[in-house]
Amino acid sequence: MSAPTPRAWLPPLDEVLAAARIVAIPTRTRFRGIAVREAAVFAGAHGATEFSPFPEYDDAEASAWLAAALDFGWAPQPQALRDRIEVNATVPAVPAREVQTILARFPGCRTAKVKVAERGQTLADDVARVRAVREAMGDGARVRIDANGGWSVDAAARALLALADVDLDYAEQPCATVPELVELRERATGVRIAADESVRKAADPLAVARSGAADLLVVKAQPLGGVRAALGIVAEAGLPVVVSSALDTSVGIAMGLRLAAALPDGALAGACGLGTVALLDGDVTTDPLVPDAGAIDVRRPALDARLVERFGADPERDAWWRERIARCYARLAG
Repeated sequence: MSAPTPRAWLPPLDEVLAAARIVAIPTRTRFRGIAVREAAVFAGAHGATEFSPFPEYDDAEASAWLAAALDFGWAPQPQALRDRIEVNATVPAVPAREVQTILARFPGCRTAKVKVAERGQTLADDVARVRAVREAMGDGARVRIDANGGWSVDAAARALLALADVDLDYAEQPCATVPELVELRERATGVRIAADESVRKAADPLAVARSGAADLLVVKAQPLGGVRAALGIVAEAGLPVVVSSALDTSVGIAMGLRLAAALPDGALAGACGLGTVALLDGDVTTDPLVPDAGAIDVRRPALDARLVERFGADPERDAWWRERIARCYARLAG
């Protein structure tokens, strides 16, 4: 996605850098190959905010994440229409025997999203994990899978057939490209298709909707340039959505909660993927946004100086992130 258009509220760079603190928080379980989650958190004029694109993302992509952080921290946000958001459990690509331990971190959740198509694993590994989730949660729960674009059309069709007995809620980004998603839907697998990367990483996030490539969208506030930008995309797409996160701290989750809370009635397509703080072994606030009875109250926790210091990144990584912020800021300022 190209960098968002600069806005009149863009705060001065020296103010942004002065407000920035770089943290490195261990994960409880490896997630997308990550054992430590790095992020920049800021004490903005309107509250705490976060910039946390993954390290491999280039500046063009990461600048949208910075636009979101600055918008959330320095600009008024849309009105919240609800005060509590149902969330799903997120199950990384762990062995089936570890599923119960993961689900225990998401008390009360009646929906689970299970990672599949992990590099180095087999379809048999995926099937065992997903079936273990279904068995643990019971027939009344919703079970989703997320392949992060890791399958070909043929591989996705085989996987959905192998998982037919699980009664999937939907398959998230089973294939990488929009044409592949279109082809998979035309095969009438009986499973709804959700698009994530084809929205947040695309030069044209509306191409999915125009092409009929998905039944619903997974939207994330940071990659789409912030709450207001994401609301505009949802309105134009005209498809139901699930709001998700990118393994954010509670500060980043607060942005996602605000997006979910601001969506118009009827837009949400079920539980949101905003419970992932439960996968971190630490946080930057004493008011963590973790599931309680399957949902999270819409609120904006404050940074805790002691926790921010405790999880502070080493000087080399601190400098790396500050240089990245400055480069992305230059793209936004244009």
